[in-house]
Amino acid sequence: MKPRAFLVDDEPLALRRLERMLREDGRVEILGTATDPERASLEIELLAPDVLFLDIQMPGLTGFDLLGRLDRQPLVIFTTAYDQYALRAFEHHSVDYLLKPVEQEQLDRALSKLERMVGGDAPRPEIKDLLRQISSALQPHQSAGLDRIPSRSGERVHFLELSRITHFFAEDKLTYAATGDKNWAVDRTIAELEEKLDPARFVRVHRSTIVNLEFVNELYSWFGGRMMLRLKDQKKTELTVSRERLKELKERLGL
Repeated sequence: MKPRAFLVDDEPLALRRLERMLREDGRVEILGTATDPERASLEIELLAPDVLFLDIQMPGLTGFDLLGRLDRQPLVIFTTAYDQYALRAFEHHSVDYLLKPVEQEQLDRALSKLERMVGGDAPRPEIKDLLRQISSALQPHQSAGLDRIPSRSGERVHFLELSRITHFFAEDKLTYAATGDKNWAVDRTIAELEEKLDPARFVRVHRSTIVNLEFVNELYSWFGGRMMLRLKDQKKTELTVSRERLKELKERLGL
């Protein structure tokens, strides 16, 4: 009998990509998926899956918070965009971890380990030990993450919520954060922003542009062999995607 799986990730594109890869592989039965960790915890208790494919950084509840709520502990395969998260602990206290964007090779590795554990050929990890070890390691990273970014205008400083920003772009030696109403100057370069922003939400598509994946509406071919993005903003902004950035963007979009 196939292990029964439940998938949790607050990124719809990443969730659909992983679901598609698992269905094509065929080694697990997918009981359900969820982008809301609060709802996921209720469904997991009801469905009692054998294994969770679980994102770590999610709004409201982290993946570790969700596990702490469960009465019954299933096997866990973590998914994360960060390799700083004490991954050695994951190796000992979970089935495996998958770095986003998930590649077929690492998924094969995780599913093979899952099969050995379900078949009794490998010891089952103790998730509660992982929760104890990882809780302190998470705190520095969480505090360093960007939720807002300042924009100075004269003597005033505006704090922009990242969820409002459709993209960042560089122009005339300045960097701007674009929102639905205006462009705001920010005191960071595109390279600095790429280092600081959550890679699960933002991707660099050009040497001068970083895009919020939540606002991507279309990806299409343009003249001269170029690829263009159209955003879900009022102006239906179009942005050029450089050739060297296209592969990563397509992977992040589940293409």
